[in-house]
Amino acid sequence: MENKAKSVKEYIRKLPIKSRKFIKDLTDLIKKSAPEAEEYISYGMPAYKLSGRILIYCAAFKNHYSLFPGPSVINELKSELKEYETSKGTIKFSFERPIPKRLISKIIAYKVELNISRTNKPNK
Repeated sequence: MENKAKSVKEYIRKLPIKSRKFIKDLTDLIKKSAPEAEEYISYGMPAYKLSGRILIYCAAFKNHYSLFPGPSVINELKSELKEYETSKGTIKFSFERPIPKRLISKIIAYKVELNISRTNKPNK
């Protein structure tokens, strides 16, 4: 789903009605879970950065929406993600089911912790 938006608000506004509410609710949940994160568009999709590092991407597609938290999250939360389609750094969610808010909040919390720990590591 091509969307050449310049802001997350514009990205959401340009989505088909079917996916608009999901992505709006998802981006609101990301902002609530990581209020210090910087919101912007990267690779044509909503992106969030924290402590100078990418926190997460999300995007709507024709039949699903995805979170792109990176491979470390997929590996760490593997057992909790078994009912979702995953790949190296992506989790796919169906528009046919409610947003798994508790799981997504946990993913964001893990990524926030990871970003902060990586930022606070001393240089060698």
